Amino acid sequence: MSSESLTAIEQVALVVRRSLEEGGTIEIDGLGCFRARRDGAFEFQPQTHPQVFIAYVEEDLPMALRLYQDLHSRGCNPWLDKKRLLPGQNWPRAIELAIDVSDFFIACFSPRSVCKKGHFQAELRYALDCAASIPLDEVYFIPIRIEDCRVPGRVCRDLQYVDLFPDWDRGLQRVLDTMSAQRFRRGLRTRSA
Repeated sequence: MSSESLTAIEQVALVVRRSLEEGGTIEIDGLGCFRARRDGAFEFQPQTHPQVFIAYVEEDLPMALRLYQDLHSRGCNPWLDKKRLLPGQNWPRAIELAIDVSDFFIACFSPRSVCKKGHFQAELRYALDCAASIPLDEVYFIPIRIEDCRVPGRVCRDLQYVDLFPDWDRGLQRVLDTMSAQRFRRGLRTRSA
């Protein structure tokens, strides 16, 4: 069968199958990975670690990368544009999708981020819209301050923020404890439904 007679879906399926047969993995962001088993069959391994979207401004990239590494080393699946976007990818759509499928959204506030116009502000608004559709007692949007600064009124009016200064590890542990407790609550709610 020639590639011209295949539908777009069939062509994608063919590429996926070839990649899996060659030992590759296919990740579906926020859901899990398809992998080839030793017996030649394919399996889907669901994502079990919390996906955490990290929003920041370019000037705070070193701190965002530190947060990314710390979350990753502690069992999370962090999403950071500099680590996850692919060349040629439609980045505005990829970012919205990553926010949509993330279990948590971490906004990194600093003196630079609170006054800068641009994509960070758009990501905050989009995440706040996503948060508006989940139950009120669930934690999704986690504001953190990486330096002393004023947190925007729309955020601090309704949400408690965490400081990662002067003690980064203590602040990070509060974030991890919050995510762990929230995931436990979500699991209980799912089993009882």
